[in-house]
Amino acid sequence: MMPQTGSTPPACRDCDGFATATITTGARSTDGTRTTIPVNCPTCHGLGHTVPAALVRIGR
Repeated sequence: MMPQTGSTPPACRDCDGFATATITTGARSTDGTRTTIPVNCPTCHGLGHTVPAALVRIGR
């Protein structure tokens, strides 16, 4: 069997591939559970990987 040769995009240098974190707000809902909000990495916008520089279009 031949190994698959697929290229995976490089992981984001800021979040290391963990693009979304869930943060508690400190408040509790009426049923007693904590209220949380998801926060995406500002560099990769929640994707977990970066786009190679060759694919980024530089324009005016």
